[in-house]
Parts: sequence; structure tokens; C-alpha cells
Amino acid sequence: MKYFRSHVLVCVDPECLNKGAHQVIDALNDELVATGLINEVQVLETSRIGGCANGPEMMVYPEGVHYAGLTTDDVPFLVEEHFLKGRIAKKFLIPGKSIEDEELSAPTSKEIRVVLRNCGQIDPENIEDYIAEDGYMALGNILSSLSPEDVIEVIKKSGLRGRGGAGFPTYLKWQLTRNTPSDLRYVVCNADEGDPGAFMNRRVLESDPHSVIEGMTIAAYAIGASQGYVYCRAEYPIAVATLNRAIEQAKSIGLLGDNILGTDFSFNLEVRMGAGAFVCGEETALMSSIEGNRGEPRPRPPFPSVKGLWGQPTNINNVETYANVPQIILKGADWFASMGTEKSKGTKTFALAGDINHTGLIEVPMGISLREIIFDVGMGIKNGKEFKAVQTGGPMGGCLPKEYLDLPVDYESLVQAGSMMGSGGMIVMDEDTCMVDIARFFMEFTQEESCGKCTPCRVGTKRILEILERICDGEGRDGDIEQLEMLCQEIKSNSLCGLGQGAPNPVESTLKHFRDEYEAHIYNKQCPAKVCKAMIRYEIMEDSCTGCTVCARNCPVNAITGERRQPHLIDPDTCIRCGICVQVCNFNAIEVV
Repeated sequence: MKYFRSHVLVCVDPECLNKGAHQVIDALNDELVATGLINEVQVLETSRIGGCANGPEMMVYPEGVHYAGLTTDDVPFLVEEHFLKGRIAKKFLIPGKSIEDEELSAPTSKEIRVVLRNCGQIDPENIEDYIAEDGYMALGNILSSLSPEDVIEVIKKSGLRGRGGAGFPTYLKWQLTRNTPSDLRYVVCNADEGDPGAFMNRRVLESDPHSVIEGMTIAAYAIGASQGYVYCRAEYPIAVATLNRAIEQAKSIGLLGDNILGTDFSFNLEVRMGAGAFVCGEETALMSSIEGNRGEPRPRPPFPSVKGLWGQPTNINNVETYANVPQIILKGADWFASMGTEKSKGTKTFALAGDINHTGLIEVPMGISLREIIFDVGMGIKNGKEFKAVQTGGPMGGCLPKEYLDLPVDYESLVQAGSMMGSGGMIVMDEDTCMVDIARFFMEFTQEESCGKCTPCRVGTKRILEILERICDGEGRDGDIEQLEMLCQEIKSNSLCGLGQGAPNPVESTLKHFRDEYEAHIYNKQCPAKVCKAMIRYEIMEDSCTGCTVCARNCPVNAITGERRQPHLIDPDTCIRCGICVQVCNFNAIEVV
């Protein structure tokens, strides 16, 4: 195995590719050959590194330096400065940005990385890198010394629960699938990650695909399956390509396919792409899509473990669940169970987003408090603002106010608080957030993503959205709150699948914790956060206005009038409340009232 003193990871996200990432890679390799460094510095393609707005972007390890905006003409200088002289090429750093990976920086003291342990540390396209980190050792161990029942028992003792959202005990799914009489069983990985702001699964698939492949292979051995599918959304082209390469590599050295490692166990794996339907994250809709049908859920029971793909017993877990399995087998059930709480063992990945200083991927032990995640790991709220709420669990999760900051993050605690774990999205909101508008945003998403099969979800979410839009437009009326509460209960009780059953959660939680904001919108025709355009207006403060005319010159509808060096006025009837005037005013003379 060849070792390199430096690795250059170049982002090949579509946005960076459009800015010449492949040309920069070619130029880098040519320059490394010319300088005699080709055997010391390895250039690799990787998934999205930063925002890509300054692409092409790259990370250089072991220093962890983040460069951006390079062209092919810049490559000779970069190679000379960084690799020959050993100095950071500061001209390629993004001003005001950390030099670290923006998605996955160095772990804080509160983090424990199990699922993310290899992300950014190994070459995802080189199976030897994964093997060097004890990859496939767990598979070898079980094939040589453990029966399928023994594997299931290890998973049982570990306390691993499904990381896709519901938290169902993993061993029990495996056991039910194995015990269902059949000559054919399937293993499926749900990689249809569609929650707004969530990208945990994408990063694992793009950075450490073999951990998922190994976990699925171990699951297949445990339940007696010979065929598996990774259902990945088509919006993740790099993940799909990386997975397919990893599968071919594993096959080439006997870790997938017939008679794995010389045993009687055979397992084949394929990638199937979804067409972007959020509802296909629901396991029965996912199976329907794999079968080539419209992605619609069906009633349960029978559950997939009994009657799944093509009517055969099928085990379905998500990316994070499978990625945990090899480490549990290697390090033991007691090791995994030592992390977390009594009922929620191990760690959980989250995608921190919103009004928080440190956005990106984190992995923390179960039972950590929301306060520790937001203020210790996430470094607090942006711009010194006050924390207002956090939404967990994706579009079907609830919004929790500051009174819940000390709530332990585990399956039971979040459900009792009116939210859920979900796959791991976590959106933090500051004092300037309108909670009615937030409820409207998530309801708009779930309403659009409803497959329409069942009436409660198809019609009920539309009725809720209509009421919320009317409230945000300043047209709320007496009885709207009661109507929302009734609709939420009906939809939760009668919808066919988890999308409809969870869709009302953002509305219910905001009604419970921020009812006063709904009342202000409906009865006072005011938006306390000054977000809803229909209930705000812009005013120029006479004492602060210098009459510079910048606001008037930038107003798209000519709503601002006034003489130069004289205070200006905004016509409220003409103003469209776009906020451009506030952005361009250099004297903070415009306020929202």
C-alpha cells in the first residue's frame, strides 16, 4: 500500500465542476509530476466541501487547509508555496472563513464520532483506505466465528435502534425478517434523505461508502438474504457514483458477490435511484418505487419484515443504522451500549442549520441536552441574538422553545415534548423568527410532497396551509386556531403513512408553545417578529435620515420620495415591503414597524 504525505481533496459538486474543478485536478497532477511530488501528494475527488460559491474548492490534509477560487493558472504557485515551501497560500483562503471543512470540522469535546469517524479522513474511492481502518474486519469476524443468531444477539445487546426516525429496535427487525419463512429475503438501505437542511446520509455515502456496504452485508448474513438494494435519491449524483464504485471494488476482492471470503455466504448489492419524491422515504413507498411502481405507501401490517419487496421478507434500515453495525461487531455490544441513555444507546448524527454560529454535521452521544448541542457544539446563536426555538425531526418534527433547552435528546424525551428525533435535521431559530410563518413553511413542504393517496393527508394538509397563509396575510379570523387544532388531530389519526401522521407536528407544537403569536396575527393584525409582509410597514426616521437618496434610487417601485439632504418618506400604499431600502441605508434610518 502506498502512503502519501499529503492529500488534496478537490470538490466535484456540480457547482465546482462548472467552475473548472476537473481542469484544476488535471493541472495539479501535471504540476506534481513536473515537480517530482506525484508520489508524495495524492489528488482526490470529494463531495461538497463548502458553499461552492467560491469554487473550485479543495481541502489539503493533514493540515486541514481550505482553499477556494483557484484556476489552472494558480496551480504552479499553490504547489510551490504549500508543498515545496510548506507555507499556507493565503491568497486562496476565503476571507473571514475558517480553513477547516465547513460541513465537518474537528470534533468538539462533546462529540463522539462513530458513524462519521472516517469522513474526510479516508479516500472513499479506495477500498484499501477503508481496510486500513479495520474495514471489513467485522464481516470477516462474523463469517468465521458467529452464527446469524449470534450476530442478532450482539445487535440486541448493543441497544441499537433505527436511526431513520422511528427508533425501532434494529435487532427486532432483523429477527422478524429472519424468522419469516421464505426462500428469498432482501436487505434495503433507505438513503432517500429529503428533509430540508439534512445531509447526514449524503456525507456518509460520499465519504465512507464501505461502512454502509459492510453493515448491509452483515445484516444480510444475519437475516439470510442474498440480495440488497441501496435506495438513494437521484439528487445525490456523487453519492450514487461513489457507491457504485465502492460496490465494484468490494466485488473485485471477494467482499461482495458469490462465496464471500471463501464461505457459503453470497450477497449482491445494487443502487436504485429515487426520483425526488419525499414520500419515498417511507418504507412501503420506497419498496413500491424499487419495484418500478408509483411511490405510494400501503397500509401496515403486513410489515416489510413479513411481506416486503415483491412479497418477500425485507429488512429496511437507513444509512446511519448500517454504518454503526461494523463498529458494534468490532468493539462489542457493551462498548456501544456504554454511550447514550438507558433506552437510547450510542450516538446520533445531526445536521445543524439555521441561526447558529457553527452549522454543519455533528455526532453526539444520545442523552446530550439541546442546550449543549446549540451552545457548546453549535457555538450559540448568530449575531448575539436570543435563542427562540429549535425544530428537530425534519418537516414532521416539532418546534421547541427555550424552556426545553435542558431536554435530553433521545427518542422518548423528544416525542413527549411534542417533537421527534427524525433522521437528524436540527434547525435553530433566533428571536427574529415568526413561528406562524415557520409552521406555514413546513406545511407548504409536506403538502407539496403528499403523494395524494389518502384523503386526510391530501385534503387536510391543503386546508391547514390555506388557513396559515391567510393568517400570515393578515386575514386571520376568530375560530382559526380551533379549526387548526381539529384538522391536526384528524390528519394525525387518519393518514395512511408517517408523512401525513407527522405533518401537523410543526403546527401543533407552535400552537402549543407560541399561541400568543397566532393570536397577535389573528386579533391584532400584527406579526411580533416583523416577518409577515402584510402586517408590517417601513418608516424612515426623520432624525436619522440624511437625504442621501440611496434608498429612493434603489426602490424598485419608486415608493420613496424626498429632496436631497432632506428627510425622505415611504408611501405605504406603494411599498411592496421588499426590504431593499433597509439593506442599502448606511445610516440605519429605516425601521420596520
